[in-house]
Amino acid sequence: MTGARVLLVEDDPAIARSIIFALERDGLTVTHCLLLSDARQQLKAQAPDVLVLDVGLPDGSGLDLCRELRSGALTSEGSLPVLMLSAHGEEIDRVLGLELGADDYVTKPFSPRELLARVRGMLRRTRMAAPSSRARPATPFDMDIEGQRVSLHGKALNLTRREFGLLADLLTHRGRIRSRDDLLGSVWGADSDSTDRTVDTHIKTLRAKLLAASPGHDYIVTHRGMGYAMET
Repeated sequence: MTGARVLLVEDDPAIARSIIFALERDGLTVTHCLLLSDARQQLKAQAPDVLVLDVGLPDGSGLDLCRELRSGALTSEGSLPVLMLSAHGEEIDRVLGLELGADDYVTKPFSPRELLARVRGMLRRTRMAAPSSRARPATPFDMDIEGQRVSLHGKALNLTRREFGLLADLLTHRGRIRSRDDLLGSVWGADSDSTDRTVDTHIKTLRAKLLAASPGHDYIVTHRGMGYAMET
């Protein structure tokens, strides 16, 4: 992973210095931007291997940049791994960031070693997936993240907020196994008291609704002892 490029968008100089020191000491190359406007220029010029993005910035919200990135407005690398940073720690920030396409979320204050571990994990997953990456067929799902609406083969699905979050996560990581811990952190948040059983229960109700909309096709695959994956 030595030489992998990280784009850091963070306006707090002290936090940025600690992150840059930890990442560069591990052999990563870091480009630092203070503003969203600078980050947009960097992304259009050359996509990094990982984007570390603060939510609260002087010229706007990092959530808006994440939305633009996933829409393909900034780079053709729509699957670019995104790690969000936030000082708030509120569930709405975490959930919204993840539903907009962020891959992971860290709440300030955090240790640079923790952030480095998260970045390493993102790079590892990206590189493991790269050899088998091929053009994927169009998904039968039509998802409106902002409006919290989704349809399957043109049929609107009536999902709860948690079911929608699970579906969004599984579709974002389509073809990859998501552990129960991954799904808990993504949909319920790191501070939640929910358990593996909670994930299983919601997966069961989500699966039933998908089967009702598309009989005979079970899109959610259970990998015993590992987790769940979306196959479309």
